Amino acid sequence: MVKGANVGLATLSEDVGSVVVSLGWSSTTGEGDADVSVLLLDGDGKVRSDVDFCFYNNPVAGNGSVQLLGKTPTADGSEDRISFDLDAVPQDIEKVVVAASRYAGSRFGELDDLRLTLADSAGDGLVRFAVEGADEVSAVIFGELYRRSGEWKFRAVGQGYASGLAGLATDYGVDIDDDAEQDAPEAEAPEPDLAEQPAATGQDGPEPPARVPAQSRGADPVTGSAPEPPAAPQEPAAPGPADPTPVPKPARRPRTAKKKVTLPRTAKKSLADNDTWRSARLFPVSALKSDRERETRATSVVLSVMAQVPEFGRRLTAGFGAPAGRMETFTEVTLPHGESPRRPDGVVRVERAGKLWTALVETKTNGNALKPDQVQAYMDIAARRGYEAVITLSNDVALEGSPLVDVRIDRRRKHKVALWHLSWAEVVHQAQMLIRHEGVGNAAHAWLLQELLQYLQHENSGCHGFQNMGAAWVPVRRGIDEETLCQGDARALEVIENWERLVRQVCLRLGGELGQKVLPVQRARRGSDPGARRTELADRLCEQGRLNAEIRIEGTPGVLAITADLRTGKLRTSIEVPAEETGYPLTRAKRLVRRLAEAPADLHIETLVDGQAPGPRGTLERLRPEPADLLPKDGAQITGFRLSLFKGMGNGRGSAETGFIRSVDEAVDRFHAQVVTHVEAPAV
Repeated sequence: MVKGANVGLATLSEDVGSVVVSLGWSSTTGEGDADVSVLLLDGDGKVRSDVDFCFYNNPVAGNGSVQLLGKTPTADGSEDRISFDLDAVPQDIEKVVVAASRYAGSRFGELDDLRLTLADSAGDGLVRFAVEGADEVSAVIFGELYRRSGEWKFRAVGQGYASGLAGLATDYGVDIDDDAEQDAPEAEAPEPDLAEQPAATGQDGPEPPARVPAQSRGADPVTGSAPEPPAAPQEPAAPGPADPTPVPKPARRPRTAKKKVTLPRTAKKSLADNDTWRSARLFPVSALKSDRERETRATSVVLSVMAQVPEFGRRLTAGFGAPAGRMETFTEVTLPHGESPRRPDGVVRVERAGKLWTALVETKTNGNALKPDQVQAYMDIAARRGYEAVITLSNDVALEGSPLVDVRIDRRRKHKVALWHLSWAEVVHQAQMLIRHEGVGNAAHAWLLQELLQYLQHENSGCHGFQNMGAAWVPVRRGIDEETLCQGDARALEVIENWERLVRQVCLRLGGELGQKVLPVQRARRGSDPGARRTELADRLCEQGRLNAEIRIEGTPGVLAITADLRTGKLRTSIEVPAEETGYPLTRAKRLVRRLAEAPADLHIETLVDGQAPGPRGTLERLRPEPADLLPKDGAQITGFRLSLFKGMGNGRGSAETGFIRSVDEAVDRFHAQVVTHVEAPAV
């Protein structure tokens, strides 16, 4: 679509009762990011109340019809996904605005490939809109969904706001709370980028452009807070003997959501006589013996908690096109299929406004692989019975452009069935985010999620996420040692795919523990094919014998790099910290060493300088008494410092004590806890 154009969703697909909108961007450094927000507007073009402002502190709005699903990594960046249950949007809502904003003085001109995509409930892409000309703005309205003659339409907007999120939200009627903890003088209000919009093209003729502010509302370019609007002019008062100095008004911020229930990180003191007493659990695991028992119980436990905790069930199904409504779940349901009936592991059914959304569930535990013939049979059954989706749930992690199960889809069928995949690691991640960081509706729901988490993380449950580097792992390592591995070997490609799965699982686990966005960084050319990118990495593995990955953790000063050298058997975790702009070089080196007072003595520090020449380096133990050893002898300009830790790499392909997967988890955890947390982000 082009800027200003509009289209009716019903003309694009029959499955538009619920849609998923994705906002994406990329950056050359892999560190650029933005926050997504949604505003639900009435007939006057204003929010009814502050709860109609959906953003990171209020991820659900419109009685559950709008939900922020979080970020999904792509080949060249990341995408923020938003679920819209259009059938459930309140009737007095006429328009839904989709926007994104940057913070800390950043502008959208620093990001590349700004885009919006819209997909129907089956996952088929319907709309793509590329946003251009958003160079000097910190907030952008990407598009809007609006009602016209009882149907939903989409308009490509692409309008920028230099006043940021606060200016955009205030313009649409969101109240701003005073923040007494942050005092900032009023700033001169910058003019928003009001690019001229072309006339909309659609069935209903030209439509008015998106609402723009009558006068610009400024915002602090660093904090993103909007200043007070100018007061009406008054008669000048008679001068007094000692006029008081005017006190600047406090900065303002959007009102946050109501506090929800979260569980404390540290458990209360136990009343047990000794450590051998075990707490009673709602979902016991001690009696599990066979894979079939683990699979059956895991399915029943997860589906039952999904039905009882609406926030959790909605979080897991919204991305699959499920509406926001009353959910019921079932296990071991028998469905006719020729001469031999089939029994999927579970069924999820959601009712909204008299309509049913149904998904069949097939689960695997303990590392067992999904069977293509089983999944194919469930896809055929769902198509015949008019069901919407088939969901597979296993320890494996799906990759972009590389489906876990290849199924045949009969294009002659009018009804489309979507095939989705969930990893047990993702289920654990969503439970952790809710009970530890975001909160749920009441204490009973928090307790249920805590019991679910205890069950899934128990060694007997079989729900441990990705745990095996595959059959090609040992031959590839042997081929690298013997220098017999050639480019184009299919086994190297298998190792690259499993390495990417492992890195994604590390991000899910670390993000759930920290309550922060943790995403893998994919440094690839824009629009590149994921399969071609993995093939290139496989050839590089054959040549160099190393696996490389980068992950970005919100709030940290750089990107955490992971390198597994298969020749030396060493794991390296590192981060590049930019040098401070103030102070003498020796002062910068001393500040860095002081920050790392609690870091391990074997931490390697390397000075980064202008040009290709390597800078001085040494261990923290040696540099503590002599920080001056970090200074280049030739007086070259210091651009930053690289901090690295080395660890032995496990030999096995699994997650046992000596396994490669466990060694990666331990290396990342140690580096983040002992190094990254002590390095402060540079001041803006």
